[in-house]
Amino acid sequence: MTQYLYPQNLEARATMWLWGLREFAILGISAMLSVVILVYAGLVLPAAATLCYGFLTIRTDDMTILDYIRLAVRYFISTQQYYEWEEKAEL
Repeated sequence: MTQYLYPQNLEARATMWLWGLREFAILGISAMLSVVILVYAGLVLPAAATLCYGFLTIRTDDMTILDYIRLAVRYFISTQQYYEWEEKAEL
C-alpha cells in the first residue's frame, strides 16, 4: 500500500488558504455578486454578509467558528441535558 505524506495520507479535506474549497468557492461567487450589487445599486449589505460568512468559515484544526457556534447552540439550547443525582447513604 502506498503511504502519502501530505495531506494526512490523502484523507484530509482540501483547503485553500484558511477555507475549505467549498467555502472558498461560495466566498468567491458571493464576493463577485457583492461587488456588482455595490457598483450598480449602491448596497453595502451583501458585501457585509460576505465578509461575515468569510470570517465565520475560517478553518483551523478541522473546525470553523460556525461549527463551534452550532455545537454551542446544540449543547446549551436545543438538546436536553440529562443529570442523575444519587443520595449518599450516611453511615
